[in-house]
Amino acid sequence: MTAKATELKLDIERIGTVSAILMQPDNARACYVLAHGAGTDMRHASMDRIAVGLANRGVATFRFNFPYTENKQGRPDQPAVAHATIRAAVEEAARLCPGLKLVAGGKSFGGRMTSQAQAKAPLPNVKGLAFLGFPLHADKKPSTERAEHLAHVAIPMLFLQGTRDGLADLSLLRPVVAGLGATATLHEIEGGDHSFAVLKKSGRTNDEALAEVLDTLAAWIDKLA
Repeated sequence: MTAKATELKLDIERIGTVSAILMQPDNARACYVLAHGAGTDMRHASMDRIAVGLANRGVATFRFNFPYTENKQGRPDQPAVAHATIRAAVEEAARLCPGLKLVAGGKSFGGRMTSQAQAKAPLPNVKGLAFLGFPLHADKKPSTERAEHLAHVAIPMLFLQGTRDGLADLSLLRPVVAGLGATATLHEIEGGDHSFAVLKKSGRTNDEALAEVLDTLAAWIDKLA
């Protein structure tokens, strides 16, 4: 399946302009608004692999920088700025991909900022949220405070989580997801870390682990109303 990557600019009201990339395959059936993690940007190799892999599965992606990465600042934006950026990205993705099923989320920080934005006020036309490694807590500091806002999200959620993820103790995340009810799904990537990388002794490659992530995500998107 061929997919065209289009470089764009995204205007965020009262904040500024950031770069964005729409990758849309022929006959796309959905668009995933894909936010990057705290230590990367939209052009990181991992983001590119995700976008290409989803395009091969018939899912378009709308990637964008947060203002702090656009301006090459080290510290992530305040939540209000991140939320406004995500809201602008969702609106632009809907405009550019009319008729496509819209989902949102992303890697780590980007996914968490998306769920916070959704909890504060529903993102227009977004049918579900998908998290590629939800950062439940800081490394080696198990807690669940970061998940409290998820109770205010009323649309389906998919948590794709490596079993070696240092930012999400599964003994804490499993009951969190279970407590959210039937709209929330947890899919564990056996042996995967926070980036879904696996150890050589696992008997499979990082590419195979990522394929499981993307296959699961595409199938979940297809089941959304």
